[in-house]
Amino acid sequence: MGKALTLVLRNLESYIESSFDAISIFLCIHILHRYEAILKRRNVPCLASYLQRLQSQLWPRFEMIVELNLASIRDCEPSKLGHIDIRPHYITRRYAEFSAANVGINESQPQHKVLELLGRLQQEVENFILRMAAEFPGRKEQLVFLINNYDMMLAVLTERTSDDSKESESFQQLLNARTGEFVEEALSPGFGGMISFVKDIEPLMERGQGARIKTDQSRLQMIVRGFSNDWKRNIEAINQDVMRSFSNFKNGQGILQAVLTQLIQYYHRFTKILSQPPFTGMAGIRSQLVNIHHVMVEVKKHRTQF
Repeated sequence: MGKALTLVLRNLESYIESSFDAISIFLCIHILHRYEAILKRRNVPCLASYLQRLQSQLWPRFEMIVELNLASIRDCEPSKLGHIDIRPHYITRRYAEFSAANVGINESQPQHKVLELLGRLQQEVENFILRMAAEFPGRKEQLVFLINNYDMMLAVLTERTSDDSKESESFQQLLNARTGEFVEEALSPGFGGMISFVKDIEPLMERGQGARIKTDQSRLQMIVRGFSNDWKRNIEAINQDVMRSFSNFKNGQGILQAVLTQLIQYYHRFTKILSQPPFTGMAGIRSQLVNIHHVMVEVKKHRTQF
């Protein structure tokens, strides 16, 4: 029996020295934990030392392979990867598959050292994604790239692990934050003047400092007239831009709805401001406002097209 076990140990050592498959090694570790539990439950202690020796060979190799992945991600220069477009990158896809496999194996019998290693790997991947996003000249393109990659990684993780895993929760928070920022960027080209006006005036009114507001009628006239003339065209442009930008149609639909909902909210706040002093006397300007219900009807049309 002793010679057979020694032969197994030698063969295992020979195999893992040339293996860089962290998932298969961790799966072996997990199987050994299961065998340990079975032997303990059946009160068979004779193989305990043998199983521990197997694990003592597997754990260092697993940790070394993950550390190599960490170093590879940390030292990777996006400028050397060739052309980068706004779609999910193959490196983030590989990370998502790797992390999901290990998290899935680790869920039934969590190992603290695995959680620590995967947490460090996730941090390096997040930093790497930010470095890749910085290769794009415009903030809007950076956000689209980040959203596409966060969404892809989240989809892989939630498909193969529990929804409340640490990794899924982290990427969901990042996705929500970047989506909120994209909403503002998407509205800025067509409705930036109105949004700036709301953000400038609304705080003063909320603090009861309406008397301090300087009523620049020419600016207000330009905002109202610009909205009345171009609001449908600008909504269509937003719709087309979102359809082109996001690789996941379901995610793109959610983002489009978020953008259009935020537009309705801004316009409602804008019209509310104009209904209060010192703007109540500007009947000529207020008469040019588009009825908010017309805007809502148009928004509903675009929501159903994605």
